[in-house]
Amino acid sequence: MESQNDQMLQNSTSDSNQTSTVASTEITTSSKAKRKPVKPRSVVWDHFTKFVNSEGELKGKCNYYKKEFCCDPKKNGTTALRNHLNSCKKHPHSIETRQAQLSLQKNASDNDVNDLGTLTTWKYDENAIRKALVHMIIIDELPFRFVEGEGFRSFMRAICPRSKLRSFFKKNYQRVSLTTDTWTSLQCINYMCITAHFIDNDWKLHKRIISFCPISSHKGEALGRAIETCLLEWGLDKVFTITVDNASSNDVAISYLKKKLANWGVSVANSTYLHMRCMAHIINLVVQDGLKDVNDSVMKVRDAVRYIRSSPARLKRFKECVLHEKIERKSSLCLDVPTRWNSTYLMLNTTQKYERAFERYESQDPMFKIDMGENGIPDYYDWTQVRKMADILAHFYELTLRISGSRYVTSNLFFSEVSDLAFILNQWINSNDLHMKSMGERMRVKFDKYWGDVHKMNKIIYFAVVLDHPRDKFEFMEYSFSQMYGKEKGVELFNKVKSCLFEFLNSYLKHHYKKQKLEESGGFDSKTELEVYLRKMARDILTILVSAVASESAFSTGGRVLDSFRSSLTPKIVEGLICAQDWIRPSNVQVNVEKDLEELEKLEEELPSVGITYGLGGSCSTPTS
Repeated sequence: MESQNDQMLQNSTSDSNQTSTVASTEITTSSKAKRKPVKPRSVVWDHFTKFVNSEGELKGKCNYYKKEFCCDPKKNGTTALRNHLNSCKKHPHSIETRQAQLSLQKNASDNDVNDLGTLTTWKYDENAIRKALVHMIIIDELPFRFVEGEGFRSFMRAICPRSKLRSFFKKNYQRVSLTTDTWTSLQCINYMCITAHFIDNDWKLHKRIISFCPISSHKGEALGRAIETCLLEWGLDKVFTITVDNASSNDVAISYLKKKLANWGVSVANSTYLHMRCMAHIINLVVQDGLKDVNDSVMKVRDAVRYIRSSPARLKRFKECVLHEKIERKSSLCLDVPTRWNSTYLMLNTTQKYERAFERYESQDPMFKIDMGENGIPDYYDWTQVRKMADILAHFYELTLRISGSRYVTSNLFFSEVSDLAFILNQWINSNDLHMKSMGERMRVKFDKYWGDVHKMNKIIYFAVVLDHPRDKFEFMEYSFSQMYGKEKGVELFNKVKSCLFEFLNSYLKHHYKKQKLEESGGFDSKTELEVYLRKMARDILTILVSAVASESAFSTGGRVLDSFRSSLTPKIVEGLICAQDWIRPSNVQVNVEKDLEELEKLEEELPSVGITYGLGGSCSTPTS
């Protein structure tokens, strides 16, 4: 009975399942027949395009980045597409909509180990990281081994923001003043550095290296053509002045450029004031003439320093003497290069602080007196002479540092610095010290060659003096001329400069300002016109650099870029590195003349056959006498 019931139950269940299966099949078949295609509901399809590839796989391609992802609804779904959309750098709203992460930033100014820092928001930005990487490589001058690869060359071409700077030039300057100098690399390639200086619409002084290019030779015409090519590439035609050293080839280059600017129709006063002689280079020549006959005291100190530095054991013993004498040792003994007066100053200024240490060393090293000779060791008189010489050279050294800046205005310093130097030389000439008198006379001869005749000088440099307060500055200039050249001649020179200033003003007005400019201001009479337009001229005149150190300092960078391990760099890559470093370096970084000097000395040691003579600013041209 039970088996019959079980059989009936099984038959009943089987019939029920068959009925259910048939019904389900009918419903499914009916649904497939009647259902319409459903549009994808995910928002990702607003940013992706669905397609089937050659292998029959369903994929989605990003509309911005063009990257493909599998999106089969049964296997993959749209997760991968969503993840890419959130990180796609080309998605116009990705950065704005991405959620920031929390990051614990250490306080840079606090060294307390218990300080946990500050909790701030942080977003992953791939572009920012790449820029930071480039910044690090350029600023820190890190070595790289892939310089011959095409990818690296393309990369270096991409990092130079030339178009951005070109646009900035067009919008933010009236006229540009240039500094330039030349250099020979370890590859024996002649390079020219051209630096542009201008004041923007916010009256901020800018300095930008716009070319570090190879040149065929150091001849004047080749230099002029290189500058012309650079100006054409940058679209710069309003050149106010060009500051160069006193090499004769630069005279030829300036003459060449005067003709070009005249043809372009953009010169002011027929480019009469285009040529600016580097003040630092002239100071170098003045001091070199004064030091032609270095006295015996300087020679003794130089030999003593050379003796101690020639052996690590001697140097160690000397440092012990310094400690015993309780001398504060801020700088070590340095040996000068006799042809560089600034290195001689640094040697004397440092060494004279160790007088007591030298006296102690003499008693502890018996070979010192034997090798130096009985009269070869500096005595009290020698140290007195060394201090006098250090004080004399300090005037020139500090003066050169003041005029060698490139991030602040220097044109307004020129006249006061020259007049002060003339006063100092006159004091030395009238001194009872025969050596100081002789040195002052030799320096004054060289001083007068370049600055003794106002008629031979670029008078625009005097115009900068009167820009702040014309009435007061005119009085100061007249007084200074009288002190420098005597009452009668001083007044004559002052009147000549003042006359040239008015002539320049008239030429400037004709070239720059149209008649409606005067009408907008209500018109001016002859008495007030100068005061009104001096302020307008200031933006151009204050841009002038009185030294070429801004360009010369780039050669120390060039020496590091083109060391023995990077000698395969092409000139184009060298230019990209040096220009990019200059453009992205913080604007408050000044030229470090002392550091550049040390680096330039190393370069000269590696180039004994080139015959280069450097001044304090690192001038790489053989100076004229």
